[in-house]
Amino acid sequence: MNVRARVKALIKKYRTRDPFEMIQGMNAILVYYPLDDGVRGFYQYYKRNNIIYIDERLSQHDRAFVLSHEMGHMFLHKTANAIFMDTRTQFNTQKYELQANKFAVELLIPDEIISENCQLTESQLARLTGYSEELIRLRLQ
Repeated sequence: MNVRARVKALIKKYRTRDPFEMIQGMNAILVYYPLDDGVRGFYQYYKRNNIIYIDERLSQHDRAFVLSHEMGHMFLHKTANAIFMDTRTQFNTQKYELQANKFAVELLIPDEIISENCQLTESQLARLTGYSEELIRLRLQ
């Protein structure tokens, strides 16, 4: 699955890389709610509806990442019920989470940021963008 190509196609279609603008043009429901137990957001496909829940207490920067991550699940794993798999089975969902993270950083960090700052270390890029070094490494792959 080519996550990068999928993100580029969506950016071209919606003419933006802002996940909040993109989601308005999609068949999706965005719900802000105070989530518990460290859950920052989740995606649910229910009765042919795409529903994304985001913890309303997050900063705007974190909301953008969580929304992008959950959009990754929506486009890459539409019918996979990761919450069920995590809580009720021994199935390892790490692959899904990694792909959703890749989708998010491809959407949120443009190529220009990378190319214009190619002299920076991963740590410096992380500080510049506000994302973890792990996410920067994922974006640089």
